[in-house]
Parts: sequence; structure tokens; C-alpha cells
Amino acid sequence: MRPLAEVQQEFAAALRDPKLPIPRGCVAPDGSTDEKRFAVYRNNVASSLIDCLAESYPAVRRLIGEECFRETARVYAAQDLPRSPVMLDYGGGFPAFLEHFEPLAELAYLADVARLERAWLEAYHAAEAAPLDPTALARVPADRAGDLCLTLHPSVRIVCSPFPALSIWHMNIADAEVKPIDLEAGGEDALVARPEADVHVRTLPAGGAIFLTALAEGKPLATAAECASHSSPEFNLTDHLTSLLEAGLVIAGRLKRRRSRGH
Repeated sequence: MRPLAEVQQEFAAALRDPKLPIPRGCVAPDGSTDEKRFAVYRNNVASSLIDCLAESYPAVRRLIGEECFRETARVYAAQDLPRSPVMLDYGGGFPAFLEHFEPLAELAYLADVARLERAWLEAYHAAEAAPLDPTALARVPADRAGDLCLTLHPSVRIVCSPFPALSIWHMNIADAEVKPIDLEAGGEDALVARPEADVHVRTLPAGGAIFLTALAEGKPLATAAECASHSSPEFNLTDHLTSLLEAGLVIAGRLKRRRSRGH
């Protein structure tokens, strides 16, 4: 008897590639090999994956059209089968796939729009968490404020793009009116989060993405602010911190332990 892993690999390969023969051991009820039955199964699997991607990336679907989207998704699905029984997890690699998909190379912004959609989906299904009471920060000694490490809400996602991807996304969700967008107008950084029931997507001001990324990496407040200020001199720590707290996107804070002298 062949190892189970070998059987599964052969079966999965045949699902992806219609040129491959039916896997050994796959027979009809009468014991015969039925290529038509397997072809129907293969098509059903592919259609299910394409439908899943269509639900996850509606703006991309609208941008390139239904027929083009389904064919693009078919190519992707043939290369990337689900790794989890939870279909909500499927399609995480689709934005990176679009970035290198030659037939859509002219739409350089498309991958970043897809990244926004993926961030929205992840934020929607992220864990719940209670926001930090802002008054708790008032108890931090002034000379230790820079050592404060903040924990962001689990739903927080940051998407940076050299294109106006957020504007393009906004214009292609639901039934929004399509208007011309200047692709040379500069990039946009987006904050995606679901502090309560709804997912909110908004543009981050200069330095905001770097500041949030640094905080998410565990850097203390002073270091995160310094990183943001180096990239954007107009960065304002007070405004950014106030905005985060008011939006309920900070759930905890701790003081970084200072090294004692001689260490």
C-alpha cells in the first residue's frame, strides 16, 4: 500500500492540472476509471475556489471585469490550493500573485488594491479586544513616557502603496461612482481596523504608517516617533497618539524596562 502522503499529493496534482491522468485508485462505483466524473469534480473544486476569491476581492473583480477575474483566479487557484479547511484563510497570496501576473502588468496598482481588500477581510475576522482607558496613560511619569510600549488592537492592518490605491478601492466597492484618478498624484497609506462592529478604512497622515509599524513591532513610543519624524518632518506625535486612543486602537501599555547602570 502506498503512503497516504503520496496518494494525497498525486490527487492534489491531478486536481490542479487537467493534463494529468486520473489518480490511481480513483474509480467509479462499477470499478471502472471514469474521466468524466473526475473532470466534474475537478471543475467543481476550481469553481469553488474562484467563487471564494471573488467574494474576498470584489473591488479587484470590478476593476478587471467578471470574465477576466475568473480566468485570473483560475490560474491562481491552480497554483495555490487551500492549506486549511477554513476557507476564510484562502487567497492570502492573491495580492502577491497579481503583482507578478504578466497579463495584468499594466495595472500596477491592482496588487495594492487587493492588499487592502485582504486587510479588510482580516480585520473583520480579527479577535475582539477592549480599548485602553486613556486615563491610564496619565499615570505614567513624564520622564518615562518615551519608554511606553503600546499594544495595538488585533484588527489593525497597515497598507502602504506608491499609488492612490485607497482612492481606487473606495471607488470600486459597492456601487460607488467611477471617476478618473490621477495615478501620478502620489501614494497613499491606509489604516484598516475594526475596533467595534464595523471595519474602518482611512488614510494615514505623513509618518503615520511608519509610526504604527514601529509600535506594532514593539518599539517604545520615543523610538517609534523618532522613526516617523525621520521620514516625515511634519509628523506630530500628539495628534497621532490622540487619534489612536480616540479610535480605540490601543488595548494595552507597558513601560520598557531600562537597563541599570553598568549593564
